[in-house]
Amino acid sequence: MTLKTILSTAMGQFYSRPEPSADPFASPGAIIEAGSPIGMVEIMKTFTPVEAEASGRFVRYLVEDEDMVMPGDPLYEIDG
Repeated sequence: MTLKTILSTAMGQFYSRPEPSADPFASPGAIIEAGSPIGMVEIMKTFTPVEAEASGRFVRYLVEDEDMVMPGDPLYEIDG
């Protein structure tokens, strides 16, 4: 397997869960499929979904909830 770092394609605040009281979209060690939701980036009340670019084992988020991200910033790692 190869560790891949997935980058943001949007600018805004990153969220790893659909709402504050919910579980994260992905947890370390979880097997995820390409296209699965991993997070959201919000700018001006518009939420852009972050979807897994590949199938594999989710390793970890590289940003915290509500961190501001820019295109090209690393968001998460996947072993796939």
